[in-house]
Amino acid sequence: MRKILIIEDQQSIAELEKDYLEINNFQVDIKNNGREGLELALNKDYDLILLDLMLPDIDGFEICKKIRKEKNIPILIISARGEDIDKIRGLGLGADDYISKPFSPNELVARVKAHLNRFDRLTGKSEKSKQEIQVKNLIINQVSRRVFLDNKEIIFTTKEFEILNFLATHPNIVFSKEQLYDHIWGDDSYGDIATIAVHIKKIRDKIEKDPQHPRFIDTLWGSGYRFNA
Repeated sequence: MRKILIIEDQQSIAELEKDYLEINNFQVDIKNNGREGLELALNKDYDLILLDLMLPDIDGFEICKKIRKEKNIPILIISARGEDIDKIRGLGLGADDYISKPFSPNELVARVKAHLNRFDRLTGKSEKSKQEIQVKNLIINQVSRRVFLDNKEIIFTTKEFEILNFLATHPNIVFSKEQLYDHIWGDDSYGDIATIAVHIKKIRDKIEKDPQHPRFIDTLWGSGYRFNA
């Protein structure tokens, strides 16, 4: 799931942007404070940043300049300041696009998708992303069906790989044992659903530094399992 950071001091606008992006399967964080947004942008991995110019503590131009020095990701400026000089300055500091308020939420989503696709083509990421899932120090190659932890290959059985791959392909979503069993073994299979817990334990033993305190696969008692992206 692609991750987007919104740095916007008007909460209503930020929430509107977030709602439309989440409907389109993006994971979204919001910061209403410029300095906090800048810190998050520099210290966490995002695929794209939506940046307001008129922030109370540090203006968007300075944030854009600092992010661009450290990160090579799309930055889209969104601002009520629609003067050409602001657009020229923003683009000159490294922004990839400039969207004037008020804007159509659907147009915003379309531009986000277009810039992500363009960035993927330029970096060659699009082809690789179809083959690999990488979270922290864990890499799952969906084509070769191989798993690497700290660049060392970990051997999985067929069902272990299918469970891990399914959860990693749907990050931050809780799946019950019944849902996992139906997806991996099929609706027509008649087996012991307890096998899911057994397989999850084996997967954790292979990928977790401390299986009792997992980083990747959480148990939500009474609900199921969730892969943390």
